[in-house]
Amino acid sequence: MGMMTLRRDVHRYGMGMVVMAMMVCGGEAANAGAPRAFFVFGDSLVDSGNNNYLFTTARADSPPYGLDYPTHRPTGRFSNGLNVPDIISEYLGADPVLPYLSPHLDGAKLLGGANFASAGVGILNDTGIQFANIIRIEKQLRYFAQYQDRVRWLVGGEATRRLVEGALVLITLGGNDFVNNYYLVPFSARSREFSLPDYVRYIIGEYSKVLRELYDLGARRVLVTGSGPLGCAPAELATRSATGQCDAELQRAAALYNPQLVRMTRDLNAELGADVFVAVNAYRMHMDFVSDPAAYGFATSKVACCGQGPYNGVGLCTARSSICPDRSLYVFWDNFHPTERANRIIVSQFMSGSPDYMHPFNLSTILAMDAAATEP
Repeated sequence: MGMMTLRRDVHRYGMGMVVMAMMVCGGEAANAGAPRAFFVFGDSLVDSGNNNYLFTTARADSPPYGLDYPTHRPTGRFSNGLNVPDIISEYLGADPVLPYLSPHLDGAKLLGGANFASAGVGILNDTGIQFANIIRIEKQLRYFAQYQDRVRWLVGGEATRRLVEGALVLITLGGNDFVNNYYLVPFSARSREFSLPDYVRYIIGEYSKVLRELYDLGARRVLVTGSGPLGCAPAELATRSATGQCDAELQRAAALYNPQLVRMTRDLNAELGADVFVAVNAYRMHMDFVSDPAAYGFATSKVACCGQGPYNGVGLCTARSSICPDRSLYVFWDNFHPTERANRIIVSQFMSGSPDYMHPFNLSTILAMDAAATEP
């Protein structure tokens, strides 16, 4: 890095970020003390604001979203506060990664990673078509390749390869392929085309292609979350359940999908000869407190904090919605998405969960293994 370039970059990005860039350029030992990069792909459960920059109805950029975020302002996260990627970043000792479409993700800030997720997307390209302009998973992967081109310009090819291969990756897909595709309307196109078991096998096959492409793009540690208990969301209780019990058909879909996703990740790992993909049992993580909310300090797992209609599950969370005074007592923030407190419990299982929750390793074990592998 020449003196002229150094002066220019200090002026543009600040000394701290330039030092970080020089550390990456300096090799493995220099980079060992910096937080590893973090990349996020998927849907609204992990979107940190990409949809703010799109002409779409799938957005969370107006109050009361962000009510408990540090700024107390909406950020595009489908939460009252922090989402799962934010909390994982805390464990990594890093700031939350910025949305890829954010104009602030530039220069040396790229070195911490990026969030490519977009609310409404699924495994299939026809999932979420009602939301219009969203970043479908194929485009998220194209953005990942574009991201790497931008980083190569900043730090060079070898440092970029090390950054990407040493990164942690989170991908969350699948739920929308049921609630916003197969079951979106009675006799949907996909439900006429496939029986439910055949549909699950089809989307698992398509998902395996996505994960293979992630690997081809350099990802070497990928947390792959299964679907939560789809039939237990307040939206489904309000529209599909006459008794307040989780909808049996959507629960059946999740029960078919999740075990096949685990098998698929195991098969990919066996083929690659490495534990690249880590299956995250999001269904069980959610069902723990959905089944027994009081055991986790929640008052309810049925009624959303923000919304209207039965279970606050009808329509959108808006400034005109009823809002619970104490978000810590609620599992669900809106009709589909957990509160920050629920997200923190979920991430605690990421960190320390048994193989029933995280297979083959939990995140604490992964971080320790990877740190040991990079020691000189």
